[in-house]
Amino acid sequence: MRGQAGFWDVDERYARLSEAGDPLEKLNAVVPWEMFRKPLAKALKRSDGTKGGRPPYDPVMMFKVLVLQALYSLSDDQAEFQIMDRRTFGRFLGLLDAGDHVPDAKTIWLFREHLVQAGAMENLFARFDKHPSKAGYLGHGLPH
Repeated sequence: MRGQAGFWDVDERYARLSEAGDPLEKLNAVVPWEMFRKPLAKALKRSDGTKGGRPPYDPVMMFKVLVLQALYSLSDDQAEFQIMDRRTFGRFLGLLDAGDHVPDAKTIWLFREHLVQAGAMENLFARFDKHPSKAGYLGHGLPH
């Protein structure tokens, strides 16, 4: 039986994924994700947290989950599973530690519903699509 993986083992795996041409790493490099923070905040109209409860997931990270769903044709349940299962998905979302909480299918659905009700989905994805296109990627950021 092998011992527990160390930091360098995980680091080496990520390096190998990068060398293999991880398309999500490339996508992270061409999309300025922080530009979505203000439009997401406006659409979501979240409370200031004074009433308590579990803090919400970062809205930019959750938008990136919706991007993954669009790129890979994933249902909410499939997205939850793939985020837990794939190192490339975790790295794309900034969920690098085993202890990082992964949004469940219901949370993903609810996030999308809030954006749909706010009428923000079309504008957000139109803004997203501009960046991969400028960088020479075909439709929704996939390399051609």
